[in-house]
Amino acid sequence: MQAFAPHWGWLALRGVAAVLFGVLALALPGLTVAVMVLLWGAYALVDGVFALMAGFKMRHEGRPLWAVVLLGLLGVAAGIVALVWPGMTALTLVMVIGAWAVVGGVFQIATAIRLRREIEGEWAYVLSGALSVLFGLALLVAPGAGAVAMAWLIGGFALAYGVLMLVLAFRVRKAR
Repeated sequence: MQAFAPHWGWLALRGVAAVLFGVLALALPGLTVAVMVLLWGAYALVDGVFALMAGFKMRHEGRPLWAVVLLGLLGVAAGIVALVWPGMTALTLVMVIGAWAVVGGVFQIATAIRLRREIEGEWAYVLSGALSVLFGLALLVAPGAGAVAMAWLIGGFALAYGVLMLVLAFRVRKAR
């Protein structure tokens, strides 16, 4: 636990970024799909960079947390794709976001299981990973959702995910 406590801020930054993105998506559901792609791309890129930093800084048996590093690489790649090709269709965007959420959620759950004896509050990481998987599956099962419904779904997910990441961050901080 003490190896992770000094790095609680990276978890908190991811949580704050997710909450801010979620509030924007919920408050402005009428955004065009192109703007939504850019907003999501920026969020995925920022989250990916923060996850990369956390994965390399946080150590397990002297090694970086590779599941978190892979999650960061996935986020950076998804963000770049969204920013480079903002004109992609809503259906493609939904499929990319759905796949990103499922894979990212699985990595988070794997990381939490691996670290369950070393940190307290890993339930928040497991729950945020499970939420991510469920969110991704919902998008993959019904990709034809409208832009407003998509904005609300993405915003609700990001808000809940961010709150769970903040809970985890402050539990890790408290353990210091």
